[in-house]
Amino acid sequence: MAKAVLTISSKNYGAWALRGWLMVKLSGLEFTEKVISPDDPAMKAEMLLLSSSMLVPFLQHDGVTVWDTMAIGEYLHEIKPKAHLLPGDVRARAHCRAVCGEMHSGFASMRGSLPMNLKAHFPKFKIWSRAQADIDRVLAIWKDCLQNYGGPYLFGKQPCLADAMYAPVVTRFLTYDVALNKEAAAYCKRIMALPAMQEWVAAAKAEPEEIDELDAEF
Repeated sequence: MAKAVLTISSKNYGAWALRGWLMVKLSGLEFTEKVISPDDPAMKAEMLLLSSSMLVPFLQHDGVTVWDTMAIGEYLHEIKPKAHLLPGDVRARAHCRAVCGEMHSGFASMRGSLPMNLKAHFPKFKIWSRAQADIDRVLAIWKDCLQNYGGPYLFGKQPCLADAMYAPVVTRFLTYDVALNKEAAAYCKRIMALPAMQEWVAAAKAEPEEIDELDAEF
């Protein structure tokens, strides 16, 4: 069987690309990457949140093409059940899906005003009130999950789909110097210490491409 192929956008700016890529990594599925340059007009529109449809990342595997990040996660859970990308308990699994779904469809103010940019760092960045409300909600989700499932990841002892969905948020909090309590700061450190995250960050910092609009302080 041929290896799976995951098509992604910029590793420095592509939050959805990171989510899909990390899901595949956590699943253990062997795959190769196909990277579309951020100079491509469609990719630029998507990363600037101007695209009406998020078509990257998309996964091709065994005759199947899946292009929505949540759909990619569900597909990987089906073909790699031993990776435990979703919790085994039905109640925890429902909770995990709800948490992932909230990230998938919400937090527009935070995503728009704090775009992912792994190369940048903005100390004492001024956060708008609407973005702060989104940040507060994310922190409440993290606190609830870590306390209910015992950590060190959102749903227990190993990273799952929820951790992949919130990984770009972790990078945003670091880039924009977001004030965090001790529990949230420790969780961010834990996510950034994952070997897959270290691999992604190293590749992102080596990217030559830049998108000027994403370097602006909104």
